[in-house]
Amino acid sequence: MRVYVPLTLPGLAEAHETGELGPSGPLTAYAVTPGLREWYLSEDIEELEYAALGRAALASLRLLAADPAAPRRRVVVAVDVPDGAATADPDRAPAALGEVRVGGPVRLAKAAAVHADADDAEADVIAAAEALPAADAGDDDAQFVVDGAEDHELLWFAPQEIAGLVGSGG
Repeated sequence: MRVYVPLTLPGLAEAHETGELGPSGPLTAYAVTPGLREWYLSEDIEELEYAALGRAALASLRLLAADPAAPRRRVVVAVDVPDGAATADPDRAPAALGEVRVGGPVRLAKAAAVHADADDAEADVIAAAEALPAADAGDDDAQFVVDGAEDHELLWFAPQEIAGLVGSGG
């Protein structure tokens, strides 16, 4: 099963150093879940995976909002895990649409790709991270700002490019 793990550049650097994604406990990721399928109303697996990637990108933005010292680039690692390793909590939908918990360690070596913002997205990502609390509170103008970050497509990086990506610092 392909899951999408939201990170920041410092989180990716730590994973690169340790060889593992996230903490030792359950890891939050996003995947094509039954709830996501129902919400998205598509049978096209590529479209559904793109929707899961988008949910992970929003979660990465939340990580950035919580860490003002992190470079302002959303980061998502696409990794393949065994089918039974990721579980969704249907009671958390729709707020956690596509969210799964992955038990046990997830080796960075299993990464299929890394997705990250281009440098030109920085201003919109900064604004979106700042507007996120107001958007969560129902402010439509703030939601428009958050959506502005989502207008930026994440770039695709091969796992072999992670060292250069984290070495760039942003």
